[in-house]
Amino acid sequence: MRKPRKQKPEVKQEYNLLAMFREFGSDEKCREYLEQLRWPDGVTCPRCNSKDIIPIQARKQHHCRGCLHHFSVTAGSIFHDSHLPLSTWFATAYMMIESKKGVSANQIKREMGISYKTAWYLCHRIRAAMGAAKQEQLDGVLEVDETLVGGKVRGKGHGYKGNKTTVAGVVQRGGDIRLQVVKDRSRETLHELIKQHAHDKATAIYTDDWEAYKGIGDADTIHDTVNHSAKEYVRGDVHTNSVESVWSLLERSIIGAFHQVSKKHLDAYLDELEFRFGNRRNPHLFRETIRRLISSEAVTYEKLIEKESA
Repeated sequence: MRKPRKQKPEVKQEYNLLAMFREFGSDEKCREYLEQLRWPDGVTCPRCNSKDIIPIQARKQHHCRGCLHHFSVTAGSIFHDSHLPLSTWFATAYMMIESKKGVSANQIKREMGISYKTAWYLCHRIRAAMGAAKQEQLDGVLEVDETLVGGKVRGKGHGYKGNKTTVAGVVQRGGDIRLQVVKDRSRETLHELIKQHAHDKATAIYTDDWEAYKGIGDADTIHDTVNHSAKEYVRGDVHTNSVESVWSLLERSIIGAFHQVSKKHLDAYLDELEFRFGNRRNPHLFRETIRRLISSEAVTYEKLIEKESA
Protein backbone atom coordinates (compact mmCIF):
# COMPACT_ATOMS: atom_id res chain seq x y z
CA MET A 1 0.00 0.00 0.00
CA ARG A 2 1.34 3.40 -1.02
CA LYS A 3 2.25 5.65 1.90
CA PRO A 4 0.43 8.99 2.00
CA ARG A 5 2.57 11.92 0.94
CA LYS A 6 4.00 13.81 3.89
CA GLN A 7 2.43 17.25 4.09
CA LYS A 8 4.80 20.19 4.22
CA PRO A 9 4.25 22.50 7.20
CA GLU A 10 2.20 25.53 6.20
CA VAL A 11 3.94 28.88 6.44
CA LYS A 12 1.72 31.27 8.39
CA GLN A 13 1.82 34.68 6.72
CA GLU A 14 1.70 37.89 8.75
CA TYR A 15 -1.40 39.06 6.84
CA ASN A 16 -4.44 37.32 5.44
CA LEU A 17 -6.82 39.07 3.05
CA LEU A 18 -9.07 40.57 5.72
CA ALA A 19 -6.14 41.72 7.87
CA MET A 20 -4.47 43.28 4.84
CA PHE A 21 -7.53 45.38 3.98
CA ARG A 22 -8.02 46.30 7.63
CA GLU A 23 -4.42 47.44 8.02
CA PHE A 24 -3.98 49.13 4.62
CA GLY A 25 -7.47 50.22 3.61
CA SER A 26 -6.50 53.89 3.27
CA ASP A 27 -3.62 55.78 1.68
CA GLU A 28 -2.76 57.31 5.06
CA LYS A 29 -2.16 53.87 6.58
CA CYS A 30 -0.15 52.81 3.51
CA ARG A 31 2.06 55.90 3.75
CA GLU A 32 2.71 55.25 7.44
CA TYR A 33 3.79 51.69 6.61
CA LEU A 34 6.05 52.86 3.77
CA GLU A 35 7.72 55.37 6.09
CA GLN A 36 8.40 52.62 8.64
CA LEU A 37 10.04 50.49 5.95
CA ARG A 38 11.98 53.27 4.24
CA TRP A 39 13.07 55.14 7.37
CA PRO A 40 13.03 52.71 10.33
CA ASP A 41 15.22 55.15 12.32
CA GLY A 42 13.18 58.24 11.50
CA VAL A 43 12.51 60.29 8.35
CA THR A 44 15.74 61.16 6.53
CA CYS A 45 16.24 63.60 3.67
CA PRO A 46 17.14 61.63 0.51
CA ARG A 47 19.25 64.54 -0.75
CA CYS A 48 21.47 65.42 2.25
CA ASN A 49 20.66 62.65 4.79
CA SER A 50 19.58 65.21 7.39
CA LYS A 51 17.10 64.16 10.07
CA ASP A 52 16.02 67.76 10.75
CA ILE A 53 12.69 67.27 9.02
CA ILE A 54 9.34 69.06 9.28
CA PRO A 55 6.19 67.24 8.05
CA ILE A 56 3.91 69.06 5.60
CA GLN A 57 0.67 67.25 6.31
CA ALA A 58 -1.49 69.06 3.77
CA ARG A 59 0.77 68.00 0.87
CA LYS A 60 1.75 64.59 2.30
CA GLN A 61 5.37 65.68 2.09
CA HIS A 62 8.37 66.49 4.28
CA HIS A 63 10.54 69.61 4.40
CA CYS A 64 14.28 69.34 5.11
CA ARG A 65 15.63 72.22 7.17
CA GLY A 66 19.17 71.33 6.11
CA CYS A 67 18.90 71.69 2.33
CA LEU A 68 15.31 73.00 2.04
CA HIS A 69 14.34 69.98 -0.07
CA HIS A 70 10.68 68.91 -0.23
CA PHE A 71 10.08 65.19 -0.63
CA SER A 72 7.56 62.43 0.02
CA VAL A 73 7.97 58.81 1.10
CA THR A 74 7.33 57.67 -2.48
CA ALA A 75 9.93 60.01 -4.06
CA GLY A 76 12.42 58.15 -6.24
CA SER A 77 10.57 54.86 -5.79
CA ILE A 78 8.47 52.75 -8.11
CA PHE A 79 5.39 54.57 -6.71
CA HIS A 80 6.69 57.94 -7.97
CA ASP A 81 4.21 59.88 -10.14
CA SER A 82 1.64 57.08 -9.90
CA HIS A 83 -1.94 58.33 -9.84
CA LEU A 84 -3.22 55.08 -8.36
CA PRO A 85 -4.14 54.96 -4.66
CA LEU A 86 -1.45 53.26 -2.58
CA SER A 87 -4.13 50.90 -1.30
CA THR A 88 -4.55 49.64 -4.89
CA TRP A 89 -0.80 49.02 -5.12
CA PHE A 90 -0.83 47.14 -1.82
CA ALA A 91 -3.85 45.01 -2.73
CA THR A 92 -2.42 44.13 -6.16
CA ALA A 93 0.95 43.17 -4.69
CA TYR A 94 -0.83 40.99 -2.13
CA MET A 95 -2.82 39.20 -4.84
CA MET A 96 0.32 38.57 -6.91
CA ILE A 97 2.31 37.01 -4.09
CA GLU A 98 -0.53 35.01 -2.57
CA SER A 99 -1.46 33.26 -5.81
CA LYS A 100 0.94 30.39 -6.44
CA LYS A 101 0.28 30.61 -10.17
CA GLY A 102 0.11 34.40 -10.33
CA VAL A 103 -2.79 36.59 -11.40
CA SER A 104 -3.52 38.09 -14.80
CA ALA A 105 -3.89 41.77 -15.63
CA ASN A 106 -7.50 41.01 -16.56
CA GLN A 107 -8.19 39.75 -13.04
CA ILE A 108 -6.53 42.81 -11.49
CA LYS A 109 -8.64 44.96 -13.83
CA ARG A 110 -11.83 43.35 -12.52
CA GLU A 111 -10.85 43.25 -8.84
CA MET A 112 -9.43 46.80 -8.67
CA GLY A 113 -11.96 48.47 -10.99
CA ILE A 114 -9.27 49.92 -13.29
CA SER A 115 -8.61 49.72 -17.03
CA TYR A 116 -6.70 46.81 -18.56
CA LYS A 117 -3.87 49.14 -19.62
CA THR A 118 -3.49 50.41 -16.04
CA ALA A 119 -3.65 46.88 -14.61
CA TRP A 120 -1.04 45.62 -17.10
CA TYR A 121 1.32 48.49 -16.29
CA LEU A 122 0.77 48.07 -12.54
CA CYS A 123 1.58 44.35 -12.61
CA HIS A 124 4.72 44.88 -14.68
CA ARG A 125 6.01 47.56 -12.30
CA ILE A 126 5.56 45.16 -9.39
CA ARG A 127 7.36 42.41 -11.36
CA ALA A 128 10.21 44.84 -12.06
CA ALA A 129 10.61 45.39 -8.31
CA MET A 130 10.54 41.65 -7.66
CA GLY A 131 13.45 41.13 -10.05
CA ALA A 132 15.46 44.19 -9.06
CA ALA A 133 17.59 42.70 -6.27
CA LYS A 134 21.09 41.42 -6.93
CA GLN A 135 21.14 37.65 -7.31
CA GLU A 136 23.51 35.54 -5.26
CA GLN A 137 25.04 32.41 -6.77
CA LEU A 138 23.60 29.06 -5.71
CA ASP A 139 25.52 26.34 -3.91
CA GLY A 140 24.93 22.88 -2.43
CA VAL A 141 23.20 20.39 -4.72
CA LEU A 142 21.95 21.98 -7.95
CA GLU A 143 19.66 20.78 -10.70
CA VAL A 144 19.80 22.25 -14.21
CA ASP A 145 17.33 21.80 -17.05
CA GLU A 146 15.66 23.61 -19.96
CA THR A 147 12.13 23.77 -21.30
CA LEU A 148 10.27 25.27 -24.24
CA VAL A 149 7.56 27.88 -23.62
CA GLY A 150 4.95 28.61 -26.25
CA GLY A 151 1.52 27.47 -27.31
CA LYS A 152 0.33 25.37 -30.21
CA VAL A 153 0.11 26.76 -33.74
CA ARG A 154 -2.87 25.74 -35.84
CA GLY A 155 -1.84 23.62 -38.82
CA LYS A 156 1.55 22.72 -37.31
CA GLY A 157 2.48 19.38 -35.78
CA HIS A 158 3.68 18.74 -32.21
CA GLY A 159 7.29 18.99 -33.35
CA TYR A 160 6.96 22.59 -34.53
CA LYS A 161 9.19 24.91 -32.47
CA GLY A 162 9.05 28.12 -34.48
CA ASN A 163 6.94 29.84 -31.83
CA LYS A 164 8.79 28.41 -28.84
CA THR A 165 11.14 30.20 -26.44
CA THR A 166 13.83 28.30 -24.56
CA VAL A 167 13.95 28.85 -20.81
CA ALA A 168 16.74 27.39 -18.68
CA GLY A 169 16.70 26.97 -14.93
CA VAL A 170 19.09 26.28 -12.06
CA VAL A 171 17.52 25.05 -8.82
CA GLN A 172 19.25 24.74 -5.47
CA ARG A 173 17.62 21.89 -3.59
CA GLY A 174 15.77 23.37 -0.65
CA GLY A 175 16.75 26.86 -1.79
CA ASP A 176 16.29 29.39 -4.57
CA ILE A 177 15.86 29.13 -8.31
CA ARG A 178 17.30 31.07 -11.24
CA LEU A 179 15.27 31.17 -14.44
CA GLN A 180 16.39 32.76 -17.67
CA VAL A 181 15.39 33.03 -21.32
CA VAL A 182 18.26 31.65 -23.41
CA LYS A 183 18.88 31.67 -27.14
CA ASP A 184 19.38 27.92 -27.51
CA ARG A 185 20.36 24.62 -25.82
CA SER A 186 23.96 24.67 -27.00
CA ARG A 187 26.96 23.74 -24.87
CA GLU A 188 28.20 27.33 -24.90
CA THR A 189 24.85 28.75 -23.73
CA LEU A 190 24.21 26.19 -20.97
CA HIS A 191 27.77 26.25 -19.62
CA GLU A 192 27.62 30.06 -19.46
CA LEU A 193 24.30 29.85 -17.58
CA ILE A 194 25.77 27.47 -15.02
CA LYS A 195 28.91 29.56 -14.65
CA GLN A 196 26.75 32.62 -13.96
CA HIS A 197 24.48 31.05 -11.34
CA ALA A 198 26.43 28.16 -9.75
CA HIS A 199 28.82 29.00 -6.91
CA ASP A 200 32.24 27.37 -6.73
CA LYS A 201 31.04 25.74 -3.48
CA ALA A 202 28.32 23.79 -5.30
CA THR A 203 28.88 20.14 -4.35
CA ALA A 204 26.92 18.53 -7.20
CA ILE A 205 25.11 19.44 -10.41
CA TYR A 206 22.48 17.01 -11.68
CA THR A 207 21.08 17.18 -15.22
CA ASP A 208 19.49 14.93 -17.80
CA ASP A 209 21.64 13.20 -20.41
CA TRP A 210 21.64 16.08 -22.93
CA GLU A 211 25.19 16.06 -24.33
CA ALA A 212 25.61 19.85 -24.05
CA TYR A 213 25.96 19.45 -20.26
CA LYS A 214 29.10 17.33 -20.54
CA GLY A 215 32.13 18.85 -18.83
CA ILE A 216 30.35 21.06 -16.29
CA GLY A 217 31.80 19.16 -13.33
CA ASP A 218 35.23 19.77 -11.83
CA ALA A 219 37.39 18.60 -8.95
CA ASP A 220 35.06 20.21 -6.39
CA THR A 221 31.70 19.67 -8.09
CA ILE A 222 30.24 16.33 -9.13
CA HIS A 223 28.25 16.17 -12.34
CA ASP A 224 25.86 13.27 -12.70
CA THR A 225 22.94 12.60 -15.01
CA VAL A 226 19.72 10.66 -15.32
CA ASN A 227 19.00 9.06 -18.67
CA HIS A 228 15.52 10.27 -19.55
CA SER A 229 15.74 8.73 -23.02
CA ALA A 230 16.00 5.32 -21.31
CA LYS A 231 13.08 6.16 -18.95
CA GLU A 232 15.44 6.67 -16.02
CA TYR A 233 14.21 9.52 -13.84
CA VAL A 234 15.65 8.83 -10.38
CA ARG A 235 18.83 7.02 -9.36
CA GLY A 236 19.41 7.40 -5.65
CA ASP A 237 19.97 11.10 -5.01
CA VAL A 238 20.44 11.84 -8.71
CA HIS A 239 17.36 13.39 -10.34
CA THR A 240 16.00 16.62 -11.79
CA ASN A 241 12.58 16.42 -10.16
CA SER A 242 12.95 19.77 -8.38
CA VAL A 243 13.58 21.80 -11.52
CA GLU A 244 10.92 19.86 -13.42
CA SER A 245 8.38 20.77 -10.73
CA VAL A 246 9.25 24.41 -11.43
CA TRP A 247 8.49 23.86 -15.14
CA SER A 248 5.15 22.37 -14.13
CA LEU A 249 4.39 25.44 -12.02
CA LEU A 250 5.42 27.75 -14.88
CA GLU A 251 3.17 25.87 -17.30
CA ARG A 252 0.20 26.05 -14.91
CA SER A 253 0.83 29.78 -14.45
CA ILE A 254 0.75 30.46 -18.19
CA ILE A 255 -2.20 28.17 -18.95
CA GLY A 256 -4.26 28.85 -15.83
CA ALA A 257 -3.58 32.52 -15.06
CA PHE A 258 -1.87 34.43 -17.86
CA HIS A 259 -3.13 32.30 -20.81
CA GLN A 260 -0.42 33.73 -23.03
CA VAL A 261 2.85 35.52 -22.34
CA SER A 262 4.75 37.78 -24.71
CA LYS A 263 8.24 36.49 -25.50
CA LYS A 264 9.63 39.96 -24.88
CA HIS A 265 8.17 40.06 -21.35
CA LEU A 266 8.77 36.42 -20.45
CA ASP A 267 11.81 37.27 -18.30
CA ALA A 268 9.58 39.52 -16.15
CA TYR A 269 7.18 36.64 -15.48
CA LEU A 270 10.17 34.44 -14.66
CA ASP A 271 11.35 37.07 -12.16
CA GLU A 272 7.93 36.95 -10.49
CA LEU A 273 8.06 33.15 -10.25
CA GLU A 274 11.62 33.29 -8.86
CA PHE A 275 10.58 35.80 -6.21
CA ARG A 276 7.57 33.83 -5.02
CA PHE A 277 9.48 30.54 -5.03
CA GLY A 278 12.46 32.00 -3.18
CA ASN A 279 10.17 33.43 -0.50
CA ARG A 280 7.89 30.39 -0.16
CA ARG A 281 8.97 29.93 3.47
CA ASN A 282 9.07 33.62 4.32
CA PRO A 283 6.26 34.49 6.79
CA HIS A 284 6.88 38.18 6.05
CA LEU A 285 6.51 37.93 2.28
CA PHE A 286 4.11 40.87 2.03
CA ARG A 287 6.50 43.09 3.98
CA GLU A 288 9.41 42.01 1.76
CA THR A 289 7.37 42.74 -1.37
CA ILE A 290 6.45 46.27 -0.24
CA ARG A 291 10.08 46.83 0.80
CA ARG A 292 11.11 45.93 -2.75
CA LEU A 293 8.58 48.39 -4.16
CA ILE A 294 9.68 51.32 -2.01
CA SER A 295 13.38 50.67 -2.75
CA SER A 296 13.02 50.16 -6.54
CA GLU A 297 13.18 52.86 -9.18
CA ALA A 298 10.18 53.72 -11.33
CA VAL A 299 9.65 51.96 -14.66
CA THR A 300 7.97 54.11 -17.31
CA TYR A 301 5.14 52.88 -19.49
CA GLU A 302 7.06 54.09 -22.55
CA LYS A 303 9.97 51.81 -21.66
CA LEU A 304 7.68 48.80 -21.41
CA ILE A 305 6.02 49.70 -24.73
CA GLU A 306 9.44 49.95 -26.38
CA LYS A 307 10.19 46.45 -25.16
CA GLU A 308 6.84 45.24 -26.46
CA SER A 309 7.37 46.67 -29.96
CA ALA A 310 11.12 46.00 -30.27
